Amino acid sequence: MSILSNQKKGFTLIELLVVIAIIATLAVVVFVALDPATRFAQARNSRRWSDVNSIMTAVHQYIVDNGGTYPTGLSTTEQQLGTCASGGATLCTNAAAACLDASTDLGKYLKSMPLDPRNGTAATTGYSAVMDANGIVTVTACDAELGETIAVSR
Repeated sequence: MSILSNQKKGFTLIELLVVIAIIATLAVVVFVALDPATRFAQARNSRRWSDVNSIMTAVHQYIVDNGGTYPTGLSTTEQQLGTCASGGATLCTNAAAACLDASTDLGKYLKSMPLDPRNGTAATTGYSAVMDANGIVTVTACDAELGETIAVSR
């Protein structure tokens, strides 16, 4: 018998630990690169951009269809869109306490009023609207993430 035939086949403990360390390092690198929390926040911000554009388009269509008349209640005071009553809790820090319920005026152009993907409700949608002295309407997403400002003006 030769010496080689008595040796057992398999991996040594050192080889196994090195492979596990490499796999763990790769897993950490991939997880950090993907960063799911940031990806979810970016997805919610994308939804907010879409919602703000939809609301702005609905407002613009209302104005065109009604001979230049703005939706009822739209003013130079920023108001959160929703059904909250006077003194209601608003998600928009710069908005008035009472919400602007534009669902009646914009119902013809929107199937339903968009809601903020993280914490919007029918009462407090998380979107606000304001008109400046020149008649330019700005729709804003109040709860944008990652330091992003989401607003559209026309």
